[in-house]
Amino acid sequence: LGKKARTFDLEAMFEQTRRTAVERSRKVLEAREREKEVQAEKEFRSTCADSSASASTATGAGSTLTQRGTISSESEDSSDEELTGPSMPSQTSVQGPAMEEGDDEDDEFIGPPLPPGFKDSDDDNDNDDTEEEDNNPAKKIPDSHEITLQHGTKTVSALGLDPSGARLITGGYDYDVKFWDFAGMDASLQAFRSLQPCECHQIKSLQYSNTGDVILVVSGNSQAKVLDRDGFPVMECIKGDQYIVDMTNTKGHTAMLNSGCWHPKIKEEFLTCSNDGTVRTWDVNNEKKHKSVFKPRSAQGKRVIPTTCTYSRDGKLIAAGCQDGSIQIWDRNMSVHTKFHCRQAHAPGTDTSCLTFSYDGTVLASRGGDDTLKIWDIRQFKKPLNSAGGLPSFFPMTDCCFSPDDKILVTGTSVKRGGGSGKLFFFDRETFQKLYEIEVTHA
Repeated sequence: LGKKARTFDLEAMFEQTRRTAVERSRKVLEAREREKEVQAEKEFRSTCADSSASASTATGAGSTLTQRGTISSESEDSSDEELTGPSMPSQTSVQGPAMEEGDDEDDEFIGPPLPPGFKDSDDDNDNDDTEEEDNNPAKKIPDSHEITLQHGTKTVSALGLDPSGARLITGGYDYDVKFWDFAGMDASLQAFRSLQPCECHQIKSLQYSNTGDVILVVSGNSQAKVLDRDGFPVMECIKGDQYIVDMTNTKGHTAMLNSGCWHPKIKEEFLTCSNDGTVRTWDVNNEKKHKSVFKPRSAQGKRVIPTTCTYSRDGKLIAAGCQDGSIQIWDRNMSVHTKFHCRQAHAPGTDTSCLTFSYDGTVLASRGGDDTLKIWDIRQFKKPLNSAGGLPSFFPMTDCCFSPDDKILVTGTSVKRGGGSGKLFFFDRETFQKLYEIEVTHA
């Protein structure tokens, strides 16, 4: 819409490329020259060192011991300094007086970096740091910088980040969906687009597809919508007939939606769940009817309302958390009976707000409306592997998710106004120890 054709000045581009190439080759040559000089200097020094070493052996064992003492202390000192560039080969540590060592350190370390996998006494410090980082996963949490984006005046109930990380969408109880572009944003930190795709319905969930070209919008009405990257409508699911009793025979949902998500592998398919007691899969290219229907049931066989739904990482299983406290899981291709279920996963009558599978696919995490976060092995679904309590949540959209390396589980908490701060809590997946927390806002 209204796009202008770009004109390219090819000659200018070629000229620019040529200059860059010339510049780059000049740098490479300089680096090589420098390397040669450094090498020559090293050889010269090592010959000096050899002669001094032979002299010292003649003077007797006592002096060699003292020399070794000074050498080891020198190497300790030098390893404290962060060195850039190639470090000296190990033989240069056998040297003459300490003065010389100090002077050389300033002009020695210039030139290309060491090849990967090269081990040296000076790299020990760096290795210690990385080891420490592995032992303490909280170091990897990216919270060094912080900005505040002002969505509006009411609760922000949905967030979606596109797969490249360049764009963010936010939705709230004020019916607005706002689009933020990190690359195109100036210091005023304003959204570049704001729209109300679902008229007067609160936004429940927003999610970019795996390719990032379309967005699934789930709101408080019965019809999910798919928008393109710029907010233009692509499809809207059909509304079912609320006078038909058997929900299998209606073409779409007949009551308010609660949640939705994209299939992890099939880019056209998505999933929604609703207060009509069904979980349905859809195809973007067919808005006239759902693909399949899953109906969660209570222990007595009565209809229960699913409050959240998700796919497993391989897309073969569909899981739903229900209002009777149960978690029910189906094989995606067989919609009649559940494959796994746990009846008392969370307190009955509370809204389970999120289910998510770990990246390795073996574990399911659930965020309950009963202020808990639990982690399950679905093959032994009787009791949780681990559980954390005292995590207040006043919203049926509170999420939880695994870190990309599968070691940390994170969830948010909410408080009433004046009751302190809402926070993000990070838990170790194995031990369920609290690793870290971030205060988000005073509400």
